[in-house]
Amino acid sequence: MIIRRETPEEFSKIYDLVKIAFQTAKVSNGKEQDFVNHLRAGGNYIPELALVSEENGILIGHIMLTKTYIVNNSNKYQALLLAPISVALKHRNKGVGSHLIRESFKLAKEMGYTAVLLVGDPAYYHRFGFNAAINFGIKNTHNIPDKYVMACELVPGALNGISGTNDLGL
Repeated sequence: MIIRRETPEEFSKIYDLVKIAFQTAKVSNGKEQDFVNHLRAGGNYIPELALVSEENGILIGHIMLTKTYIVNNSNKYQALLLAPISVALKHRNKGVGSHLIRESFKLAKEMGYTAVLLVGDPAYYHRFGFNAAINFGIKNTHNIPDKYVMACELVPGALNGISGTNDLGL
């Protein structure tokens, strides 16, 4: 398995991978593939943190980390948004998602980023250091239940003293 940056030439393959992967996800609104395009088109896209997992020349996984901000009055604190992560059904439960997360976090930390936010299943994401964002004083602006909006410090203490709201890229 190879993990590498996505390329513009494979955006349509990634679109299909994300769409099909989320058809069998526990939670999905059916628009995750469009959300990927929305994030790429925005000013918060970071090509170095949009990765694919490839096996025998076939894309089997994808992850994106994009810039996001925690806003408190006139203060803005930069973080990353992990959204979405996708793994082809027949490659799930084999560590593909874990490898994508760990590699993207390693690269993000090397680039100077200190924290990551996401919306996801606490049972899955706790193993990577995620906790409810509300525990850090971070609220979402979309009335998503607090237990699903999570934060992870790439650098210990990165979220100390930071509180505010985040729009989760929506």
